Amino acid sequence: MSVALSVLDLAPIAEGVSTPEALRETARLAQTAEALGYTRVWYAEHHGMPSIGSAAPELLIANSAAATSTIRVGSGGIMLLNHQPLRIVEAFRTLEALHPGRIDLGLGRAPGGDRLAMQALRTGGGEEFSAYFAEMIAFDEEGFPPDHPFSRLLASPGGVSLPPIHLLGSSGSSAHAAGQMGLGYAFAAHFSATPGGPAIAAYRRGFEASRQLKAPHAIVCLSVICAETDEEAEFLAGSQALSWALFHSGQIRKLVSPEEAAAHPYTEREKAIIANQRPLWIIGGPQTVKAEIEAKLAETGADEVMITTTLHSYAKRRRSYELVAEAFGLEARAPALAA
Repeated sequence: MSVALSVLDLAPIAEGVSTPEALRETARLAQTAEALGYTRVWYAEHHGMPSIGSAAPELLIANSAAATSTIRVGSGGIMLLNHQPLRIVEAFRTLEALHPGRIDLGLGRAPGGDRLAMQALRTGGGEEFSAYFAEMIAFDEEGFPPDHPFSRLLASPGGVSLPPIHLLGSSGSSAHAAGQMGLGYAFAAHFSATPGGPAIAAYRRGFEASRQLKAPHAIVCLSVICAETDEEAEFLAGSQALSWALFHSGQIRKLVSPEEAAAHPYTEREKAIIANQRPLWIIGGPQTVKAEIEAKLAETGADEVMITTTLHSYAKRRRSYELVAEAFGLEARAPALAA
């Protein structure tokens, strides 16, 4: 079956790897994805996590867009409550002006960090998202009432509008809002156990065409680790499993190696944490992964699959995306620009 595939990059920072090296890898992965025929690459906003380097998605977008030439590059997402709406309008108008027709603005309603990070970022309450969003659109479309204090303030740079907007969701609560506002919708099945099918169906039922989007477009994000064989993939996935267990046990570390994961003396609590999350991970050789992705597509009715892959080895991570592309018969593009 023909499937649109994309990449969600959390900019993982592996133990034994410097932060500059890990961040340079984001551009290299974007180039690989472009050459393989992936549709887009997005960066997620996370704070206070030593194993994740994507605290500033707009900077990673700028870097990777400059290192590529055709693939769409965007946020998956910007956590809007962490930012003043005008700042997001200006940042993404600038990106759109630099790379016309290649930028996406994915927005999330969560803070992207723990309570301490929320305090440091002066994050607004969840009930304020609609107000933040409305202000952002008003700045972009000069839509403030004449008596509003911002009515005379022009967002810069002028002569360009925000790129296409997608709303992110993990429980279905954002689906109806995305449909009503005529936005794209991305469901986070890579970490949410809530079935994505009902949310995406609700999104389609409630969709109203907008300047942003004429027809609904739903993306399902999946956690995928692909290797030459099922056995190798399971071994490599040990890094993700142990790192997940350590993080949710309050042990903050960079991404561990699969060798350390294999030798780790797991506690019962760690085993339970992994067992709870493991059903959400697609792990295996190319045909195993292809079958499970196709099953998720059938289950959710999504238009596009976005894959996030967490591996200690960056070379093996790129190879994972390559194997998935080959399994689905993606059409390779000409080599991307050099970084």
